[in-house]
Order: sequence, then C-alpha cells, then structure tokens
Amino acid sequence: MIYLKSESEIEKMRESALIVSRTLAEVGKHIEPGVTTGKLDRIAEEYIAKEKGRPAFKGYGPKGSEFPATLCISINEEVVHGIPGERELKEGDIVSVDCGVEKNGYFGDHAYTFAVGECDDETLKLLRTTLESLYKGIEQAVHGNRMGDLANAIQTHCENEGYGVVRELVGHGIGKAMHEDPSVPNFGKKGKGERLRSGMTLAVEPMITMGSWKTKTLNDGWTVVTADGSLAAHYEHDIVIREDKAEILSTFDYIAELSDKNENNILYYG
Repeated sequence: MIYLKSESEIEKMRESALIVSRTLAEVGKHIEPGVTTGKLDRIAEEYIAKEKGRPAFKGYGPKGSEFPATLCISINEEVVHGIPGERELKEGDIVSVDCGVEKNGYFGDHAYTFAVGECDDETLKLLRTTLESLYKGIEQAVHGNRMGDLANAIQTHCENEGYGVVRELVGHGIGKAMHEDPSVPNFGKKGKGERLRSGMTLAVEPMITMGSWKTKTLNDGWTVVTADGSLAAHYEHDIVIREDKAEILSTFDYIAELSDKNENNILYYG
C-alpha cells in the first residue's frame, strides 16, 4: 500500500533526511587511509545522538540476525550492507556510506560513495556515472510518469557506459517506515510500472557495477558483493514526487563543502 504524505509529514521527513546528510559529511571528514570502518561508525552514532535522532539501521532485521551497526559501509566490490569493524581503508578504495535516521516518527535514508585518496580515472568514471544516473532518474520522478521512466533513465545512462545495473536490490518508498511501498528499481521500461503521484516519497538509489550486474551475499548474512569481484558504486537521495519536478529532501551539499577544507583528495564530488 502506497501512503501519500502531507506537507507536515514531508517536513518531518526532511528533518530526518538532513540529519543523515550532515552525518555523511561528518563521516566524510574522517575518511582517509588507515581509518577503520568501526571508527567511522562510532562517529556517525555519536553525531546522530547529538542531533536527537535514532540510528535506523542498528537493530534492523529479523530477530537473531539484526544489523549490528549505525552505518552500512561497503568497500570496493561490496555493493551494500557492509558491516563496520576493524577493516582499515586503503589508498584508492571506494567506500559507500549508507545511513538511516529516525526522528519524530519519520525516516531519512541515503548514501554517498567516497574515494579514498587517489583513485584511477576508470574508477572515478564509475562514481561519476552512477551519481549522474541518480539525478537522471530523479528528473523522471514527476506526477503522472511511471516508475519505469525513472528506472529506465538510470539503466540507460549506466549501460551506455558499459556498466552493470544491479537487479536483486532496489530503492524503496520511505516515511513512517524506513522501507515502504513501492519498490524503486534501477532498471525497467519506459511507460511501465507504478504510476507516480504527488506526495509519494521515495528513496532512489542506483547500485552500479564495473562488471556484471549479478551479486551474492556473504556468510555474515548482510554484505552484498558483486559476483565477479568488480567495483560497485552506490548513491541515494530521498525525494518527494511533485507535479512538475521532484523535490529532493536530502542533500550532498554538506559533503561538497568539505572539498575546500581537505587537502588529501579523499573525496569525489560529482
């Protein structure tokens, strides 16, 4: 069942989304070779608490196999749902940081892929194309269009560059729950799928690989990796469907502000 949001609900969602946006930037300040993913996770949890939010990922999932951390941190061939721990980032890694926050009964959930130190041009092209595809999908997210219009824009942009578009994982509706209807795939046919309506709130999140679109889940039950070991990139925004142009509730502006303050070239900006 798809739940259309009122303007007051959308404002509460915006508040949660912007906490996520600031959390991603706070984490971005500390991304450099040698830092552990566990340290990044602790930084995020402390920041969210300061903002009087609740980490949405920690404890999520079926009883007995709940996700154990505040962030999903996925490195290189890891697509999504990587579990933070003692692993240290290395020069040339790419790192998807995905964060969810609940505040006042509403959720925000989005992600950014950072580059660690110097990455080669081929890797940066993957990041750039994935980020571009996010906005191309959002351009199609207007009242009256179909979900397939959004999905096809993402798929076409990435496949034209020779990249794989992950099929097993998709975006989702968001609001009072972190995952609501409808599903938001990154592949599809124009004119097909759910009709988009004003007031729908979606998490759009292309997950794109440098090789095959096929994935597998590791033995920890969470971490999803590319089946062929190729690199993967992941970006995500929370949006509201409007009559003529989607409204983006989250922002990467806080991350972009770091570019002038950081001399280590550790971040990639689209």
